[in-house]
Amino acid sequence: MLTLLLAACQSDAPSNVVNSAPIVEAEDGTIAYEELVVGYSQIGAESEWRTGNTDSIKEAAENLGVELIFSDGQQKQENQIKAIRTFIAQQVDVIGVSPVVETGWDSVFQEAKDAGIPIILVDRRADVAEDLYTSYLGSDFVEEGRNAANVMVDLLDGGGTIVELVGTIGSAPAIDRYAGFREIIKDYPEIEIIASETGDFTRAKGEEVMGDFLQIYGEEIDAVYAHNDDMAIGAIRAIEAYGLKPGEDIKIVSIDAIRDAFQAMIDGKLNATIECNPLLGPQFFELALKVANGESVPKWIPSEEKIFFPEGAEEILPTRRY
Repeated sequence: MLTLLLAACQSDAPSNVVNSAPIVEAEDGTIAYEELVVGYSQIGAESEWRTGNTDSIKEAAENLGVELIFSDGQQKQENQIKAIRTFIAQQVDVIGVSPVVETGWDSVFQEAKDAGIPIILVDRRADVAEDLYTSYLGSDFVEEGRNAANVMVDLLDGGGTIVELVGTIGSAPAIDRYAGFREIIKDYPEIEIIASETGDFTRAKGEEVMGDFLQIYGEEIDAVYAHNDDMAIGAIRAIEAYGLKPGEDIKIVSIDAIRDAFQAMIDGKLNATIECNPLLGPQFFELALKVANGESVPKWIPSEEKIFFPEGAEEILPTRRY
């Protein structure tokens, strides 16, 4: 249990180094990693963060000898639901899912429960009754929003205008990062969020929406809060195209801590990134094995995450795996 409670990010080692969980030898009545069959429904590949998450899942399965049946939902909930039903028909031991949105899972999760197949939520929550899933492994998105807001308050010295690039509408990180940010900002009446629109967690959409913000507000914009680094990088492009200097004329704070965010900080174009560690593969399969063997596990296994600034970014960049 102590192993499960270990943070995904450790203070004494790079948070994005994959460490394979130890092989658990089978005892009477239990199964080992090599006997475990897991179905995994991934959202898609909307960002570098998601690519790193997928790589971590696949690498850990290979390292541990787990039979992994992997499905890419291509950002569509209907694809994920279809995949889960396929996993049920295949009688896998455990189902892992990163839900593209929070709602609309009740029926298929109930089907898995009726079939006796436990579901583990990874990275994103689902708005379902607690008895329909076994555990959630992932970040505290509200806290990430709070951390981003505290950094922004310091950057703006307590006053200024912000435009917000929101993640996929209805997704857990978008909902919670939105709420956490406002929880802090409400205490600073001199800071105003003048526009908020979805950039769908992608660079292209982030660039498009930021371009629209600039056409409407121009130099009135003091800062950008992006729900992920990919949208922030898109915003950087739009700001440069407009003729302003990102990171200087317009401060930018985003979430994820991908490699490109570190490069943007080195280049002076991004002011901070809040970590959201995607390398959950080893933890996920350790949890899946415990669940498959009927062991009791926590309902939520949170990750501890750091805040990164331009200072030290050049030294840290080579250690990043995503």
